[in-house]
Amino acid sequence: MAILLSCQNLAKAFDAHPLFEDLSFGIHGGERTGLIGPNGAGKSTLMRILAGLEIPDSGDRAVASGVRMVYLPQRDELPPEPSARQILTAAIAAARPALDEGKRDRDVRMVLDLAGFDKRADQPAGTLSGGWRKRLAILRALVVDADLLLLDEPTNHLDLEGIWWLERTLAASRATVVVISHDRFFLERACTRIIEINRLYPGGCFSSTGGYATFLEKRAEFVANQKKQQEVVDNQARREIEWLRRNPAAQMKKSTARIDAAEKLFATQAGLKWRNAQVRTADVAFAASGRRGNELVTLTGVAAERGGRTLFAGLDLTLSPGERLGVLGLNGSGKTTLLKFIAGTAKPDAGNVRHARELRIAYFDQQRARIDPTLPLRRALCPSGETVIVGDRRLHVAGWAKRFLFSSGQLDLEVGKLSGGEQARVLIADLMRQPADLLILDEPTNDLDIPTLEVLEDALREFTGPVVLVTHDRYLLDRVATTVLALDGGGGAWRVADSTQWEDLAERITAERAKLAAPPEPAPAAEKNPGKGLTRSERREFDGLTAKIEAAEAARAEVEAKLADPAIGADPDALDKACTELAEKQQIVDDLFARWSELDTKAKG
Repeated sequence: MAILLSCQNLAKAFDAHPLFEDLSFGIHGGERTGLIGPNGAGKSTLMRILAGLEIPDSGDRAVASGVRMVYLPQRDELPPEPSARQILTAAIAAARPALDEGKRDRDVRMVLDLAGFDKRADQPAGTLSGGWRKRLAILRALVVDADLLLLDEPTNHLDLEGIWWLERTLAASRATVVVISHDRFFLERACTRIIEINRLYPGGCFSSTGGYATFLEKRAEFVANQKKQQEVVDNQARREIEWLRRNPAAQMKKSTARIDAAEKLFATQAGLKWRNAQVRTADVAFAASGRRGNELVTLTGVAAERGGRTLFAGLDLTLSPGERLGVLGLNGSGKTTLLKFIAGTAKPDAGNVRHARELRIAYFDQQRARIDPTLPLRRALCPSGETVIVGDRRLHVAGWAKRFLFSSGQLDLEVGKLSGGEQARVLIADLMRQPADLLILDEPTNDLDIPTLEVLEDALREFTGPVVLVTHDRYLLDRVATTVLALDGGGGAWRVADSTQWEDLAERITAERAKLAAPPEPAPAAEKNPGKGLTRSERREFDGLTAKIEAAEAARAEVEAKLADPAIGADPDALDKACTELAEKQQIVDDLFARWSELDTKAKG
């Protein structure tokens, strides 16, 4: 496919600190590219440069002629007063002014229905939760039929249902996508290419076709080859140094070419050593107390209610050393409430919670309320003096800070001036100082970059006490949890194998609740409707069209992915077959949309 956007030798620095240098890559039509990298690598800055909103210090950025591009920043820029319906209507009207008003209104109703807005469609945008505002911002970017979407952390503020919706939506979209995300499960499902921005790579980035799992394999191969290459270059450099020492200066004039080659070799050696030295990760290890005993926390018949609604009931649970409990659930299902019951900071509405005597609990707060934003980083990491006691070791605060990727120059910065990811690392450092019998973590992954997530994952798996973890990071949860508890928010608590099984179960639960909430069908009458509204058979057809449209768009996306394969493009017969198949899939989508509009118009009279 054609290149829609390219950058050559881009460089950008802040306060003499280089974010990236000599960065070059292209974005091909039909790709869904995940842009990843450690915090501070300049991903958001790069995205703004790609969008044409920021100028690089050097290098070039080029966009193919006629490409319509939409950029969605991390923080939405939605006006607070208009409703979701009004915002989408205005976006379509601005992008496609010639579109018939009736068709435009039907399109808006359809996308709001597919996104699950229901009654929220007519609420002022400012009254929506962060997750629904994020959905609306994504919809506004999608409805203008852009050729290229640039999305900066679109999964932020989305609950699991929202992330599932986004994965399906991007898979069904015909747009080329570049998306920044730290959600590894999302990267695996939604992306067809991964680019990691990191100065440890020659050229400043590493690109891999395929999902996140394929990227990990190819990156591991690259890093291993880099180390082997350094060993070879080191050996060559030693031989050249010995040769240079043996040759007197008078004879060196005859060996200018070898001397020049040796200098280039030393430069290569220095570059390899520097890049390999950049592979730094946070050094995270929780201090387990080593407490023994089979039952540290026991819940018997526990229930939680909110506003007259039962969130869960009859819950029995035992936490013992070595158990790692992952908690999933629909939005508002009581996940944080359950953590408070386990921690003993709140009492259940029914049932009993029993704690072992003198139980020491380390609690990571989702709201991060325990951080005083006015504290200097030095005092947040080391409350008194200049040394920190971790386990049986005493460490200087500068060395302790370095373990969490903080420099000595940051020690006097106020915590409130640190990034969200840096503040999360401060909280984790605080937890590490506390010998704990039990770890409770409520959304600890917010704002953490992938390298820190990987180290956190290892630390949780090595902790010998029980762990209770609430997270929307499915990749982390599936690799850490030994038991997964899913709350449906309607009284049920389910033991599931992993996040994927919960996704299937949650979809069935949501569908059943939608059926129960639907108004009862009128008593049987003539099949024909005298005037307006839908017949019973048409209503059943209309209710099932949303799922059919999603399936048809997913099938179309699969064919579009084939067309993005260079091997298909190089084979005229295969290309012709794929184009024919795409036209057929597109016709199915068009027919379903037309039928949806027809029935929607009839339903509204």
